[in-house]
Amino acid sequence: MKATGKIGIAADIAMYAIMLVQMFYIFTGNTVHEITGIAFFVCLTVHIIIKRKHIKAMLTGKLKNAGKAQKFSAFVTCLLFVSMILLMLTSMGVSRLLFPWFKFLQSPDLHRCLAAAVFTLAAVHGGMHFYIRTVKKKRAALLITLIAAACLALSLFGPPYINRHFRIVKVDHAKAVQGEKVQWNGKKPLVVYFTRLGNTDFDDDVDAVSGASLMYADGVLTGSDQLIADMLKDMLDCETVPITLTGEKYPSSYGATVSAASKQLKNDARPEIEPIDVSDSDSIILVYPLWWGTVPPPVSTFLESTDLRGKTIYLVATQGSSGFSKSTGDIKKSASGADVKEVVSIYCEDIPTCRDTLLQHIKKIAP
Repeated sequence: MKATGKIGIAADIAMYAIMLVQMFYIFTGNTVHEITGIAFFVCLTVHIIIKRKHIKAMLTGKLKNAGKAQKFSAFVTCLLFVSMILLMLTSMGVSRLLFPWFKFLQSPDLHRCLAAAVFTLAAVHGGMHFYIRTVKKKRAALLITLIAAACLALSLFGPPYINRHFRIVKVDHAKAVQGEKVQWNGKKPLVVYFTRLGNTDFDDDVDAVSGASLMYADGVLTGSDQLIADMLKDMLDCETVPITLTGEKYPSSYGATVSAASKQLKNDARPEIEPIDVSDSDSIILVYPLWWGTVPPPVSTFLESTDLRGKTIYLVATQGSSGFSKSTGDIKKSASGADVKEVVSIYCEDIPTCRDTLLQHIKKIAP
C-alpha cells in the first residue's frame, strides 16, 4: 500500500474517532470539544487532498456511466461534503473559545442536527466501499442500514440522555459567585428569578444530573438560575426574590417537567405564584430559563399579575439552544407598560463559570 493510502486510512479512522469523542463533549468540556473539532477538519482536508481525483471525477460527471451503487455512493459523498461544510460553519457560529467573533449560524440545535447528519452519512459513506466490493449485496445493504440507523439514534439522542442522567454538576459557590463589583447609581435593581428548585416536588434521592436545571453548590442542591441570581446579588449588592408556585409543583423527572410545561404552554396556563412586591424598584433583572423557546408559565404569571408600568426589565436568559428565542417578544406582551431590554443569554453548560461574562454585560447597562 502506498504511503498516501496509509495516510488516508489513518485520517479516516481519526475522523471517526474524533466524531465519537465529540459526541461526549459533556464529559470532555468545551475546550477539548473545540480543539478536537479543529483536528477533525484538518483530517478532512487531508482526506480531500488524497481523494481529489475521485472528487474531480464526480464533479466533472465522469461517473455518469457507473453502476447504481457507485452513483449512490457518489450522491452520499456529496451530501456528506455539504453537511461537513455547514457543520464547520455552525461550529464557528457556536464557538465560545476559538471563534467568538463569528456571528453567523449561531444555532446549537442546527449544529447538533448537522453533526448527527455527518456521523450518519459518514457511516453510509464508509459502508458503501464495503458494499461495492462484497458479493453478498443484500446482507451488506441491511448491515449499512442498521449501522446508519444506530448512528443517527446515538448522535441525536445519546448526548442529551447522558447529559440528563449521568452528568453531575458540582461547583464551589464562593468561587462561582464572588468577584468584581458593579456600581449601580440610583435605586438598586431587584433580581427576580425562576428555577426548578422550590417549584418541583423532587424525589428524596434526586441527583443534580440535569445540567440545564440543577447542580450542587458546596454540596447543596441548587438551581442554575438561582446561582446566576446569587452572582448578581454579589455583583450589585441587591436583593433577589424567586418566583415560587403556590399550587401544584412540577414533577421530579426532567422529562416529565418538559411534558408538563408543554401542556401548560399549549393551554396558555398561568399557575398561581406567591406575590412579589416590586414597588420599591425602578428596574428588575429577570433571570429565567427558556422552556420551549419562551418563558416558563410561572414567569408569565409574574409579568401579568405585577404592576410593572414605568419600570425597566433587563433580561438574563439561560438556554440549551440559542439566544432569547421568542421570549423577549412574549415578555413585552406580558409586561404591560414596562421597558424590556435584553442583557445576555447564557448557554446552560456555561452557567457555573459565567460570572465574568455576566459582569461585562451588567457593566454595559448599569446607570
